[in-house]
Amino acid sequence: MPPETVTVPSATAEAALKSGGGERTQARARAARNHRILVYSSRVLLLIALIGMWEWLARTAVIDPFNFSMPSKIWDQMRQWAVHGTPQGSLWEQIWYTLYEALLGWVIGVTGGVVLGIALGRIRFLAEVLGPYIKVLNALPRIVLAPIFLIWFGLGPASKVASAVVLVFFPVFFNAFQGAREVDRNLVSNARILGASNRQVTLQVVIPSATSWIFTSLHVSFGFALIGAIVGEYIGATKGLGLLVSASQGTFNAAGVYAAMVILAVVALLAEGLLSFLERRLFRWKPAEPGTER
Repeated sequence: MPPETVTVPSATAEAALKSGGGERTQARARAARNHRILVYSSRVLLLIALIGMWEWLARTAVIDPFNFSMPSKIWDQMRQWAVHGTPQGSLWEQIWYTLYEALLGWVIGVTGGVVLGIALGRIRFLAEVLGPYIKVLNALPRIVLAPIFLIWFGLGPASKVASAVVLVFFPVFFNAFQGAREVDRNLVSNARILGASNRQVTLQVVIPSATSWIFTSLHVSFGFALIGAIVGEYIGATKGLGLLVSASQGTFNAAGVYAAMVILAVVALLAEGLLSFLERRLFRWKPAEPGTER
């Protein structure tokens, strides 16, 4: 039998293969970039269309401009607050006051939710004892606690921070608890075989595995923190965006109500963008979703 011949790719063929792979990678990157541009452009056009329709409906009296206001009046109100200040002081002071309350409540709620969620996820006895109480507290309408916090802590920031904490705690807790329960048992077993203590297993295996679960809840929980701060300020406060909403409502200033809501939405979007950026930095090891780049 004739000896088998082995075909060795030539340098030209290898270069062609590398060139083809590079071209495919560049094509995918261009497609992802074009898709992202299309999505952002569509969002902007949709927003412009909605604002334009709102303005037109109000100016033609199809909707009552007194009750629904119009984008031009809302913009004028925001500009007036930015230049001349609000009845409660500088607009930036009101924004910072609300943001401070929301951030502090968010940090406390996230810390408590993560610690207690991991603890109950790791210690079955603790989960069996405290589980029913947590479920009962979660079933309560937590927004109605804001007046109670106002009685307890007064008009200062403490009552708003408490409202933010109770809204943030539960979604973070349940995600951390589920993340601790969903840890791969083989990883835990291997760590124990290598001599890891319970503390080392928790810090080096359980918490890193539950991090993606915890980050999922952070996006939602910061919005809850803002809601808690705003509701607390709306009920009673000396500063903040919630007080602006309450004061505008009291004077039948629909543009002021909408202006405060727009400012709050911008703050929430900026916070969401920052959280998404941090998540991408921390989870670079995760495979990118189809059509996205990291």
